[in-house]
Amino acid sequence: MNLAVNIGQLRMPNPVTVASGTFGYGIEYSPLLDLNQLGAVTVKGIRLHPVRGNPPPRTAEVTSGLLNAIGLQGPGVDGFIQKYWPFLRELRVPTIINIWGTTVEEYAEVARRFDTLEGVGALELNVSCPNIKEGGAQFGTDSRLLSRVVAACRRVTTLPLITKLSPNVPSIAPFAQAAAEAGSDGLSITNSFPAMAIDIETRRPRLANVTGGLTGPCIKPMAVKLVWEAARAVKIPIIGMGGIQSAADAIEFMMAGATAVAVGTANFYEPQTALQILAALRQFMERKGIVDVKEIVGAVQTDH
Repeated sequence: MNLAVNIGQLRMPNPVTVASGTFGYGIEYSPLLDLNQLGAVTVKGIRLHPVRGNPPPRTAEVTSGLLNAIGLQGPGVDGFIQKYWPFLRELRVPTIINIWGTTVEEYAEVARRFDTLEGVGALELNVSCPNIKEGGAQFGTDSRLLSRVVAACRRVTTLPLITKLSPNVPSIAPFAQAAAEAGSDGLSITNSFPAMAIDIETRRPRLANVTGGLTGPCIKPMAVKLVWEAARAVKIPIIGMGGIQSAADAIEFMMAGATAVAVGTANFYEPQTALQILAALRQFMERKGIVDVKEIVGAVQTDH
């Protein structure tokens, strides 16, 4: 039974990773599960310089989901390399480093810095975070800006590039095509949906940032649709994400066209979720007589 998949030159021993922003920098979860059983470890977003993030409260539970406005808090490139890379580079599975910036030039500089770091598996370009006041979402909702970011990063690195697309667009297909044409090796679909919650007793927003990103099981059907639409528009691999908490969820994304999947919000309430999904995926393949996990990719049968 073959579970290995490729995203460009990135080889994952299996198709199950974790979503950026839900797994810290890997080391925080290392006492809770064997990271070397994952397909890859995807870390929190890194900008060129340290970022303090938004003021609290930064999370709020909602029906079937989670609102967050962390604000991409992070240690910056130097802080990440000093504090977290010694641990991550010793893992047997690849590390996907999520990067972002507030200008095209900053994205490119971060990509260039990581290109010189030995052992990086891939870079995930976060062009779609909905809860920071500068950068982020603007790059994910303007296809010309998106192309510029991807192309600028492509020029300075030979590492596999995975572009994390925004769901907050009329149609995802043109953005998937723009990323692919600019040199992206793969896509991550999808990021969180812009959302808001109000405390009716205090009449105040439940997040200090007022609005944030909605994740969790409630967004899964929308995320599956986006993966399906993108997979029909481009040939590059897709990492599907959004509300995955079981192998059935993961398989649904793969049948829609995802080559790999990422577990996000579920990591907060069951850190073993990714490994449970992997075990159940193997059982599904055995039951269905599937010898290569790639047989599942795009297997949905529609009249379209």
